[in-house]
Amino acid sequence: MEFKEYYKTLGVEPTASADDIKKAYRKLARKYHPDVSKEADASSRMAEVNEAYAVLSDPEKRAAFDKLAQRRASGEDFAPPPGWDAGFGFADAGSPVGDDGDYSDFFNTLFGRAARARQGSGARAQMRGTDQHAKISINLADAYHGATRSLALRETRLDEASNVVNAERDLEVRIPRGVKAGQSIRLRGQGSPGFNGGTAGDLYMEVEFEPDARYRVEGRDVTQTVPVAPWEAALGATIEVPTPAGRVEVNVPAGSNNGRKLRLKGRGIPGEPPGDLYLELELATPPAKDDKAREVYQTMAREFSLFNPREQMGAQP
Repeated sequence: MEFKEYYKTLGVEPTASADDIKKAYRKLARKYHPDVSKEADASSRMAEVNEAYAVLSDPEKRAAFDKLAQRRASGEDFAPPPGWDAGFGFADAGSPVGDDGDYSDFFNTLFGRAARARQGSGARAQMRGTDQHAKISINLADAYHGATRSLALRETRLDEASNVVNAERDLEVRIPRGVKAGQSIRLRGQGSPGFNGGTAGDLYMEVEFEPDARYRVEGRDVTQTVPVAPWEAALGATIEVPTPAGRVEVNVPAGSNNGRKLRLKGRGIPGEPPGDLYLELELATPPAKDDKAREVYQTMAREFSLFNPREQMGAQP
């Protein structure tokens, strides 16, 4: 079944007020009414305008149509969702046409007399609210320890005058310990509200980590750069390192080179199983900022005169 784009038919946005919809309808009626219009397709266009207005001018029909529009995937053929056949008990359209038979199959299936006949008792069908999706940025420490964050959500709803308005609400979100980047956290009932007493949809939050030059994250494994002094790398040392899991003591093996990785098993992001933490050593040389420091470097240059750090680079072109 073809999905009718009622807002496009009237040339208004989905957030248009009731007055805007009425003005758009009157403007198009003056243009396409068969009694006055010279347009070749005036009758068919007027029928489309009448149908769109019959839905969008009725707050209940409009709210139901908006729910359907949110559920519909772009480019797909439309079929009413399960449970729609129970009917909504809508009042008559009240449009200038005055007969559901003059409307499209889309209208008759969802809002017309045929749909009302299927309801039998006139009970209104409940319709689940749509799911919402959002992104939330956290730091790496939040993934290690868990956290609570405040999230501002934008949504559309009907106000007291039955106008579609944009609204914002704040939601306190608990970040579970062990969450990974790219993982979605599901919050039941925090999506769009249901229709006719239906349950609300769910909110899916996609987790992303805030950029931090200190860390590289792959799944639950974390790589952290750790500066070490030349003598710590050459002679070996026990150093204290701040990590996302807390401060740890690490043994740097003697003879360590720049870029060497030390693996701390199970110290990555918590989980089943937890990831690993890799400490990548980075040699940090003290500056030769005074005579004494320069003298030390001059002594090293004499003592290590046979050392060539570029020896492994091969012949230069």
